[in-house]
Amino acid sequence: MQVIEGKLRAVEGKKIAIVSTRWNHFVVDRLVEGAKDAFLRHGGEEDNLTHVLAPGAFELPMVVQKLLESGKYDGVCALGAVIRGSTPHFDYVSAEATKGIASMSLKYQKPVSFGLLTTDTIEQAIERAGTKAGNKGFEAMTVVLEMLDLYEVL
Repeated sequence: MQVIEGKLRAVEGKKIAIVSTRWNHFVVDRLVEGAKDAFLRHGGEEDNLTHVLAPGAFELPMVVQKLLESGKYDGVCALGAVIRGSTPHFDYVSAEATKGIASMSLKYQKPVSFGLLTTDTIEQAIERAGTKAGNKGFEAMTVVLEMLDLYEVL
């Protein structure tokens, strides 16, 4: 049986954008640090990394679209945190951001990772931004790197 898979490495010359939200920055800033760390640890060059700030999670897909439309980026790592409150706002924002991010990857045929935390509590978000549950920003960047390599193999 033939197995095709990507390797976890920065593909030479590929440009990556990190798009993060300003909202819940106390969590998201840690995700960005993790994503940058993953990029550099896996052989990426800092000159090939761009960080763009979006106001909130609802705006992530629009920013991802503009970046991919520009043709300047080979992949995007989308990061943010939506923390449940006492209104249905969480459900609407989470659902639309999720659909929008996925549709951009499909539309442009480029890797877009989903590093949007959707948690019930602030504590859960903090756990996923570098404490008990690891750093989901680091993991989201490794997805972009592996997918870039997989795309090249395919």
